[in-house]
Amino acid sequence: MFQVPSCTNKRDLTNGVAIAHVLHKIDSSWFNETWLGRIKEESGDNWRLKVSNLKKILQSMMEYYHDVLGQHVEDEHVPDVSLIGEMGDVVELGRLVQLVLACAVSCEKKHEHIQQIMTLEESVQHVVMTAIQEVCLILQFFQLFFSLPHYSRKYYFLSEELDEKDDVTQRCRELEQQLSVLMEEKSAMQTELQSLKDRLSRCEPQDASATITGKKLLLLQTQIEQLQEENYRLENNRDDLRIRSEALEREVADLQHRNEELTSLAQEAQTLKDEMDILRHSSDRVSRLEALVDTYKRKLEDLGDLRRQVRLLEERNTVYMQRTCELEEELRRANAGRTQLDSYKRQVHELHAKHSSEAMKAEKWQFEYKNLHDKYEALLKEKERLISERDTLRETNEELRCAQVQQKCFSQAGSLVSDSGAVGNLASEIMPTEFQETVVRLQSENKMLCAQEESYRQRLGEVQAHLEEAQRSQNTLETQNRLSQQQITQLCSQVEDLQKALQEQDSKAEDVSFTHVHSLQLVSHSCRYYLVWI
Repeated sequence: MFQVPSCTNKRDLTNGVAIAHVLHKIDSSWFNETWLGRIKEESGDNWRLKVSNLKKILQSMMEYYHDVLGQHVEDEHVPDVSLIGEMGDVVELGRLVQLVLACAVSCEKKHEHIQQIMTLEESVQHVVMTAIQEVCLILQFFQLFFSLPHYSRKYYFLSEELDEKDDVTQRCRELEQQLSVLMEEKSAMQTELQSLKDRLSRCEPQDASATITGKKLLLLQTQIEQLQEENYRLENNRDDLRIRSEALEREVADLQHRNEELTSLAQEAQTLKDEMDILRHSSDRVSRLEALVDTYKRKLEDLGDLRRQVRLLEERNTVYMQRTCELEEELRRANAGRTQLDSYKRQVHELHAKHSSEAMKAEKWQFEYKNLHDKYEALLKEKERLISERDTLRETNEELRCAQVQQKCFSQAGSLVSDSGAVGNLASEIMPTEFQETVVRLQSENKMLCAQEESYRQRLGEVQAHLEEAQRSQNTLETQNRLSQQQITQLCSQVEDLQKALQEQDSKAEDVSFTHVHSLQLVSHSCRYYLVWI
């Protein structure tokens, strides 16, 4: 009846979210969005949160009953929300739902809600109306129920009258049985009364037994009168029930007739709906066929162009076949020359290998010649240095000799000088000793320098040997690099020649071009191999 989220069973009602949405649908001005936002939706298994939501809902409903509907709900009829939230009590949940239904059928939009109730199934409608009747009787809220339209109450009581008809029929049968029993008792009492009257007429009035018989007669007469009255009352009830049963039977017959008419109308509507679906499907198929016919018409118009294109393609195919035959002939000639080309390639490779070995030998002899020339120049420089040292030592020796001669001259002239001259002779005698010490010191230093020079020469020889080895390896690598560069240059020139030849022969045939491309790929692969090797 009301579209609410996540309400598939009775447990979904225990958290209060669905009930809050229903109340919002019933009266959105009282149960507004702000109030709805206070209801926590993600309660899960937290029963305390469920109880909190239900308390908020119950408090707002009580205020709605008091302020809007002007009704007071007794405490004994107020549901226990703690049992609903914690235990999921169905009885208390039913009370809460009954209060919600009472709000629905008594608010300003009650006619809309009643119309929605009338659109439900008969079984669901019966349950809903029973719940509304119970809550109206409990709350003494009769104007809610009697404010319903006449046709809705009639439709509601119709299901009850069908059950009541069976009860009335059973009651009529019981009353008929009681009536037959009473009629038998009446006939028995009448016969007994007649016999008593006969006996009374025969007996004397003074007899004592006559008095007792008269009392019994009066008692029986009163009982007969009571039974007659009861019989009349039961007959009247039976007639009333029979009349009511006949009225209910007529009403049931009318309803069955109406149901049959509605069933026939529903079947006719279903038939018309099926025919409409068939016609709609046929219409779609007709539209698709029309589009297909238009497509075929356009294709038929384009058929002439296609035929002309086919003729052109046949002519081109003939030309291509002739060209293919020519290219196959050229390919056979190229295959014949391929063997010669392979032999030439092998010879070229052998010559390249010989040239490389000879170039390596030439580079080796050139390197050795360069080393010998460097050694020769170093020896010449060493010779010049030794000659200059010899001249320097010779000059030094001459200077020392001159100093000794001068000292001797000073010693001979010392005898002619005074006491002060004696001091000068003493100094002149001391001077040669200092010169001698200087000479000794210079000689020792000369020996040390000679030893250092010898060690330096040995180290220089070792370094020169390492340097020669490094230069030899460097020259070898340079030679190999130069040869590789020459080979790369030759291969690049071959690649360019092949590319030019490929461009020239590209217009001739695809097969020949494929052969050239394959050879070009081989050459490029060899170039990459040489580059990686370098």
